[in-house]
Amino acid sequence: MWDNIEEKTCDDSSVKKYIFTKSDAIAESVLYAYPTYQERTVMCVSCQTGCPMGCNFCGTGKFFGRNLTADEIIAQIDHMRVLNNIDFNTCEKLQLMFMSMGEPLLNMDSMSDVLEQLNEHYPNAQLLVSTSGPKTEDGWNSLMASAMLIPTLGLQFSVHESSDEARNKLIPMKKKLNLEQIALRGLDFFLNTGRKPFFNYCVHEGNNTPDDVMRLRMLFDPRVWECTLSVICESDETMAKAMRDNLTVVQEFSEKMLNVGYNVRVFDPAGQDSIGGGCGQLHSVQKFAKENPHIMKQSPGDAIRCRVE
Repeated sequence: MWDNIEEKTCDDSSVKKYIFTKSDAIAESVLYAYPTYQERTVMCVSCQTGCPMGCNFCGTGKFFGRNLTADEIIAQIDHMRVLNNIDFNTCEKLQLMFMSMGEPLLNMDSMSDVLEQLNEHYPNAQLLVSTSGPKTEDGWNSLMASAMLIPTLGLQFSVHESSDEARNKLIPMKKKLNLEQIALRGLDFFLNTGRKPFFNYCVHEGNNTPDDVMRLRMLFDPRVWECTLSVICESDETMAKAMRDNLTVVQEFSEKMLNVGYNVRVFDPAGQDSIGGGCGQLHSVQKFAKENPHIMKQSPGDAIRCRVE
């Protein structure tokens, strides 16, 4: 399925990154042990080669090649499982997340098949689709159909900012949901499944004020939504370094969000300093694009960002 597979392992072996390549595609996946695979296994898996959204902090978003097939997506999971001798059926906690390379809602033809197969073979697995919210009725309807059938399927939106003006600078793709529309989609998910969606918010010095908290609170009702906090990495730093540098800001903002009623989880960047496994840090597609310009093109979102700049 994949011609070449490269493994990168952090110093304590708790996090491994896999780079999958073939003649016309590349994918990156990240495997976590918390603290052992038996106790908690987490896999973050790619669904596209590159990504069309062009988020300006993301190493993946500058280029887009094609959607991955269902077989190519599942092969990433199978390789990590077999190579590391992980028995999915006996894991105390198993989380399979589609939040590496690519936008899942723009590849729901493959993703629907993947989610169905994973639920059939590993009904104990917690599945999570993470999306930046492109405008695609077909993608959303397909996701909701899967969510209604799969009781372990969760949803996360990459919100990152408390205003559309600020968010548009991070995610330049024009054909995306605004924050109010994301809030309505999340409410729809909650009312139809009974499961709370997540919104991911990237905390920094410019968006951690009481006004930011109130804007989020007005949009994303804590009775409906869960909150995940993380940070944005610069191109020359790792997620772990960025979290250390912004630890006080993140902790203070977490307290503010707890005080207005949210359940809050803070992203754990453990083990990522040496392998670049964090969100936005999957840069291998850039080298692949330079070597395969006939396959990889500038992503639509990155083209918009370049015109604005």
